[in-house]
Amino acid sequence: MRLPESAHTSRPWRIHELTPDFRLEDVWALPTPGGADDFRRLVEAIAGGDPAQGTSRAGRALWAIRWKLGEIFGWDDEREGVGSRVDTLRDRLPADMRAAGSGPEFESLPFKPLYQLDDEWAAEIANRTVHGVLPYMAAISPFRHLVVYPPVMQRIGREWHARVIRSG
Repeated sequence: MRLPESAHTSRPWRIHELTPDFRLEDVWALPTPGGADDFRRLVEAIAGGDPAQGTSRAGRALWAIRWKLGEIFGWDDEREGVGSRVDTLRDRLPADMRAAGSGPEFESLPFKPLYQLDDEWAAEIANRTVHGVLPYMAAISPFRHLVVYPPVMQRIGREWHARVIRSG
């Protein structure tokens, strides 16, 4: 479910310290009825997922189009990414956040984990079109609310419930 921006901006999240020059695009409530003890499992599920495979047919088509355009126009070339075109936000981390670790690597998406705390996790992406923090995706902005995000949120919810059932 989409939430108002204040659901994010009113919270004392540490990400605010790192991204005063970023624009907030979306705030979503994930369909994951777990507790604080389940947070690390949720992060692993998100990093391990592939939204291009678990979305609707229209969503999969949009992902395929985006990756093909990136290939054709060189948007996703390593020289355009984090540490090349833009400095990584890890350089902005205070010592305590750097010491906390970055969290799991993504299996399917070009996001780079920044930090993982007990109740907060962030990852960044950069290419020729954007430098963003999860889940900012400017190239699909007009479509994401209707086509991309709802199935992604449903997939996360399904995977979450399946993990809870498997772990007993």
